[in-house]
Amino acid sequence: QEYVANVRDSYQRVRDTHERGQQRDDRVPYSKARANRLALDWDNYGPPRPSFLGLKTIEDFPLDGLEPLIDWTPFFRTWDLVGKYPRILEDKRIGEAARELLGDARALLKRIVDEKWLSAHGVIGFWPAKSVRDDDIALYEDETCAERRGTLHCLRQQMPREEGRANMSLADFIAPEDSGVTDYIGAFAVSVGTEVDDIARRYEEAHDDYNVIMVKALADRLAEAFAERMHQLVRTTHWGYAKEEALDNEGLIAEDYSGIRPAPGYPACPDHTEKGTLFKLLDAEARAGIKLTESYAMYPASSVSGLYFSHPESGYFGL
Repeated sequence: QEYVANVRDSYQRVRDTHERGQQRDDRVPYSKARANRLALDWDNYGPPRPSFLGLKTIEDFPLDGLEPLIDWTPFFRTWDLVGKYPRILEDKRIGEAARELLGDARALLKRIVDEKWLSAHGVIGFWPAKSVRDDDIALYEDETCAERRGTLHCLRQQMPREEGRANMSLADFIAPEDSGVTDYIGAFAVSVGTEVDDIARRYEEAHDDYNVIMVKALADRLAEAFAERMHQLVRTTHWGYAKEEALDNEGLIAEDYSGIRPAPGYPACPDHTEKGTLFKLLDAEARAGIKLTESYAMYPASSVSGLYFSHPESGYFGL
């Protein structure tokens, strides 16, 4: 009984602390925030049409082209080495450890690619779309927009804004229903990880904890690189709204491209339950081998999913 009482008290303290934090944060009424939404010029903008509508499955995407797209900075954080790559390699305190770790990672990555330990699978999709009431995005079966395929629910910033700054929602980047403009939205789910658990288990049986962590960390980096590569192909080919794009890896990591790919859990759309709608739209379990847990985590863990927006003024923001 004492234990139960302690747990109850500790959770009450958490609730009280959270409530005090909420009271400190100013919020404008939702109606006022929505009246201050981002006003884009839809009269003089023609949304680019994707090269296809519906779904496209990607099977056994080549891994050998993904290493140049890897962002190594999060990899080092996995090992509690904090610093931006490549500067971390020259850090006076942890540079030597970082260089040794990167050498081990690249050696194992070469084996993974050469011996085809892992495979990359995914699915992408495009649909006609319009923003509708209360910051929803309606997706349609075809360009007649007569039959709704699904609905994405977006949130909106409600902090006070100075003059000239909008209260943003992802729905602002899709043409409104009353604009008369047919817009489009894309989605994706990719994974490099269906074999990871088996590989990690072999290392566990050999009592090699170092490579258990290493193979999982590399699978995660490859999945992110796969998502980066697919977004690049979407911009230049599948959607094709930036056919002339020519960015190096630094430009890709810095997100110097046009359009965005936010995911449920991002600051602009922190509600993970939207993954349920996303996965139904994409048929992600059947087409990409990715499952959702009851709390909306993706399995395998080395998976990435999200949305594609093409509007040149679309950008990331936090709620």
